[in-house]
Amino acid sequence: MSKPETWRSWEGRVANGLTLQQWLGGSDHSAVFLTEIAGTPPQKAAIKLMEAEGGQATERQISRLRATTMLSHPNLICAFQAGQCQIDGTSLVYVVMEFADEDLSQILPQRALEPGEVGDLLPPVLGALSYIHRSGLVHGRIKPSNVLAAADRLKLSSDQVVSPTDQNSQHGRRDIYDAPEAATGTITPAVDIWSLGATIVAAFRQNAAFAQVDSPRDPIVPESVPEPFRTIARECLHVDPKQRCPIAQIESRLKGQAQKPASVMNPAVVSKSDPKPAAAAAAVPISEGQPAHPPKRPAFPITIAVAIVLACIFAFFYFHNSTPTAESPNATPQSTATTPSSATPAISNSAGKVSHQVLPEIPQSAKNTITGTIKVVVKTQVDASGKVTSAAFKTAGSSRYFAERALNAAHRWEFSPPQTDGQPQASTWLIQFRFRRDSTQASAQPVKR
Repeated sequence: MSKPETWRSWEGRVANGLTLQQWLGGSDHSAVFLTEIAGTPPQKAAIKLMEAEGGQATERQISRLRATTMLSHPNLICAFQAGQCQIDGTSLVYVVMEFADEDLSQILPQRALEPGEVGDLLPPVLGALSYIHRSGLVHGRIKPSNVLAAADRLKLSSDQVVSPTDQNSQHGRRDIYDAPEAATGTITPAVDIWSLGATIVAAFRQNAAFAQVDSPRDPIVPESVPEPFRTIARECLHVDPKQRCPIAQIESRLKGQAQKPASVMNPAVVSKSDPKPAAAAAAVPISEGQPAHPPKRPAFPITIAVAIVLACIFAFFYFHNSTPTAESPNATPQSTATTPSSATPAISNSAGKVSHQVLPEIPQSAKNTITGTIKVVVKTQVDASGKVTSAAFKTAGSSRYFAERALNAAHRWEFSPPQTDGQPQASTWLIQFRFRRDSTQASAQPVKR
């Protein structure tokens, strides 16, 4: 069997007390499985397995992976633990990480990103990358598969972060995402800048096959990449590491992009770049020569005229409506026009209804990945007080990311319970969530017993 086939056959095995629940993907060099770590309730996580290099090299592998557990940034995948294990006589090293719902490499085969989406993507990636470089480390493998969505955030992977002093043969150049100097094992912060440029091109072109991997010249960024991203990519993709632009310069070029409407931007980015949009919109400039305050004299007769008109209207409706009511012998005062059913509650059977619905909060960057409509149906058990006591998927739909958010929202719905002989009853409801690029909708219907 090939390596990926071998990895996949390990589903259900246990690695250092952690069950390999489901194979999530891998290559000849590593495999990633779904697992759980202790907690109340147990927390979903991912475990990555790699073959041990042997001897002191294995110790260096474990040391490097354990160092990643000390990193902490909101846009960096959290690593929980690392160590060594054996499966079927194969010596392995592993790292247990925060579970990610999906990554950019899963989206690009379906479609390229829009400029607003790339504008959303870059700030968190740059934030995590700045943190890594300030920590004296290098990411080393920025590419679409390592740009992930986890816990409603865009995050960079952390399991391949290395020290610039870790120069060894394992860091050879594998593809266009690796900087040219990586072929000699040279690892510096500049390699991340190259990888970022290649990732930007891939986001718009769906791949980074825009230049020969071994070309001695700077690659030409396609004209189809819009500004300011084309300029940013071009300044990242210099063969000479010293000519590549620093992160601060990239952030500066993105400043204008962050001023776009919030409908296509990350709300957090907009709030930082434009903290008082409402105040700016409300400020109306006074034209030259216009007095700061209007003269009071012209306003006075206008006020009187308005008052006279209002008085006439009031008098007309007052006499028009009140006279027939007083003269009509059959007129019934409105306040007494209540029916016996509203005065005395009826004891009868009644159907329940939704009293409070909760829609999942989905960032626009995630909605933009939708093609068509994603439907998720959640079956909920509701007690006699109208609270949801349990919820489970009836139909999970095509995306685990959207399904999980629908399930979480369903737990917070509330209902006016159905009644039998005036007594509230427990009930079962199906809640259907419909996710589209431009909207999130939901509806519920009771399940007949």
